[in-house]
Amino acid sequence: MKRPLIGVTTSSRSGWRVFPFINLNLWLVGGRGVRWGAGRPADLDAVDGMIIGGGDDISPELYGMTIKTTARLDPARDALEHGLATEALARNIPVLGICRGAQMLNIAAGGSLHQDAWSVYPDAKPITTVLPKREVTVCDKTRLSFIAGMEPMRVNALHSQSVDRLGEGMRIAAQDRAGMVQAIERVTDPFALGVQWHPEHLFYAKRQRALFRALVVAARARAEQRLQSPAVTEAALAAI
Repeated sequence: MKRPLIGVTTSSRSGWRVFPFINLNLWLVGGRGVRWGAGRPADLDAVDGMIIGGGDDISPELYGMTIKTTARLDPARDALEHGLATEALARNIPVLGICRGAQMLNIAAGGSLHQDAWSVYPDAKPITTVLPKREVTVCDKTRLSFIAGMEPMRVNALHSQSVDRLGEGMRIAAQDRAGMVQAIERVTDPFALGVQWHPEHLFYAKRQRALFRALVVAARARAEQRLQSPAVTEAALAAI
């Protein structure tokens, strides 16, 4: 069958340079991406999986709080991604969240965020480079541990917000040395994983490519199920 099609949400400001890296990673592991964003068509019926990309902070209004710190927000993107993430989780569509995307997954599941992660975790120093400078520990017996192994990994975590209250059905999959959550995942199938770092820039690292491979494997399985279903539409078939 053809490569599974993955919808990729991006920032209207930086998506033009981020999407090629994400699509490269997908292509290396057997998938292909289509760029989504505010003002661009986004149809979950046309894809087999989804990636919620990184970018601006998420408005605290999405999880019932008010803005307490200075942040660069994108309300149109918030609305689009919150709707897509909520629907994807409800419809069991495989999802990978990257940085902001991990946070959006948690919010879509009913969780909340620390608006200023560095004030909550003062021992976790901010990082401003895409080089892998932060060490994270993978939690035992998690999906992430089966995908990338249990060895500590160096990642490029650039975020300023972090997971606070876990969403329903989510668990912590990795933390840094200060205890800050660096990855979350759905407790049960299907695939839903969020990482606070940017694996798309670490395509040379086998363990980071494995995150995209896991998504593509789950998306391919969903595509095969759709092909076998009598309810598959011509439009869905054309997109596979």
